[in-house]
Amino acid sequence: MFTLSRRSLIAAAAAAATPLGWAQSGPYPNKPLTLVVPYPAGGASDGAARIFAEAIGKDMKQQVVVENIGGGTGLLGANKVLAAAPDGYTFFHGSANEVILAPLLNAAARYKPTDFKFAQPTTEAVIVLLVRNGLGVGTFDEFLEHAQRNKARPLSFATVGIDSLYHLMGDAMARRTGASFLHVPYKGAAPAIQDLAGGQVDFAILPYQSIMDGMAQQGRLKVLTSFSRTLPSTLKHIPTIDASKRLPDFEYTIGAGYLVRKETPNEIVERLRASVGHALRQSDVRTRLEAEGRTVLQPFASQAQADAYLAAQIDRYARLLKEIDREPAR
Repeated sequence: MFTLSRRSLIAAAAAAATPLGWAQSGPYPNKPLTLVVPYPAGGASDGAARIFAEAIGKDMKQQVVVENIGGGTGLLGANKVLAAAPDGYTFFHGSANEVILAPLLNAAARYKPTDFKFAQPTTEAVIVLLVRNGLGVGTFDEFLEHAQRNKARPLSFATVGIDSLYHLMGDAMARRTGASFLHVPYKGAAPAIQDLAGGQVDFAILPYQSIMDGMAQQGRLKVLTSFSRTLPSTLKHIPTIDASKRLPDFEYTIGAGYLVRKETPNEIVERLRASVGHALRQSDVRTRLEAEGRTVLQPFASQAQADAYLAAQIDRYARLLKEIDREPAR
């Protein structure tokens, strides 16, 4: 009995000493992975994540399950990842909205951008302004003039949440032009687009999705402008911001990528980075992403590159907040 008990104690001690327990279960990955998308199904982030989930799953030879967690401008999804074990089995389809702006501007966020480790940036998305059918404007400049003339009755605008980049853009646009806007936050792009098409809000600032073109052809909404100077070949039908005489310099895009908890072991992050990089090199993946208005980035080869990218993004949005006189929450 004594010998058996001693062996049990030794085995238990060895298991406890194994970092995070991940090495005990074999090489990573050896079970399904969870890809957290911080918005409901049907939005731009969800569409891109499902393209990557398929490619990453094939490369890792494991199922990648997309889990949509909407709310709090991505805060709930970010917290889900940060509460999970740092073993690479739960990773995040994140952008500046959730990783940088939420912790900077929302006092309820109990995390910092540096609580994440950036494995691999993936794309830059085109941001567009859409208006409801019947608003009576055909161009971005006509829209701005209409908003100024009707300042006593502010136009309502939809975004994916309070203090998202799209919300800040609306506030900055109002500040630059002297117009008045009423912000209406949604849990994601899909419900925002549906309400815009139904006439519940006057306009929306959102990342481009190909479904917007179909809804425009049906007369349910209009895509007035992108906030980019150059566009992928698939989006040449959308005006660029420099076509505007009123705000030709109002240029914005938003990047996305894959992140994990900062405590995740380097060898696991390297494997995830390699798998996402492999997906980025696939011609079918690039074609599908470009069809959704995304510029596909070249994959990074090292953690140093990914760390520098995150630091540059944090600095970029800190400057934006300064430009629009928004103070960080803490």
